[in-house]
Amino acid sequence: MSLAHRRAWLKGAAASLGAFWLAACDRVSGSPKGQAVLARAEGLTRRAQRLVIDRKALAREFSPALISANFRANGSTNPSDSDYVALVANGFADWKLVIDGLVERPLALSLAELRAEPARTQITRHDCVEGWSDIAKWTGARLGPLLDKAGLKREARYIVFHCADSLGGQHADGSGRYYESVDLIDAYHPQTLLAYAMNDQALPVAYGAPVRLRVERQLGYKQAKYVMRLEAVADFAHIRGGKGGFWEDRGYEWYAGI
Repeated sequence: MSLAHRRAWLKGAAASLGAFWLAACDRVSGSPKGQAVLARAEGLTRRAQRLVIDRKALAREFSPALISANFRANGSTNPSDSDYVALVANGFADWKLVIDGLVERPLALSLAELRAEPARTQITRHDCVEGWSDIAKWTGARLGPLLDKAGLKREARYIVFHCADSLGGQHADGSGRYYESVDLIDAYHPQTLLAYAMNDQALPVAYGAPVRLRVERQLGYKQAKYVMRLEAVADFAHIRGGKGGFWEDRGYEWYAGI
């Protein structure tokens, strides 16, 4: 079967199965057995997508004329966490991006140091699970070279993004704070950035200042804002709810590929 035929077949299968899963979701997601079924389906989706799409295939990029006049800011837009408020007050002069976990050379980079790392600018579409899409221009440090600088250990399989905003309530242990994760395929994708600029301006607070993740082949909830720390891990079962992200712990799919 040719690549074109495989893509057409998978699209048709996805359309048929999609209706089934949406109808069945409410019935099965509440039971442990149902959750296991959905987890297997998610794995099948991920494998199918990577079968027909090159792992380095680029998400579509757009012309400046198509940049959205009013890009929506959703989720956290002005975090009240005390440590983040202090960072905003001094213009992020004390902000450091920590890269640790399963790395040979842990890093702590200032915003100026991050801006000096290999960068990329791209105009891409943000697709939200809520059903809306907007287009913006992003500039940021490419994640792959940063991970190479830190030196991933052989057992590292995922990168976890720890953020400064609390969506689940502010708890002393930080358990209410936003977090996300990607595997190394998406971490090393050419378009995966730690973005510090939006539409040629310093990233505004409402959109995740000083740095947010852009992983362009995934849905919006994977684009973690207010990134403070990158942790290389072998798995994420021991982190928070064990599903790999704030919303994943609450029932969303871990792999949100588009």
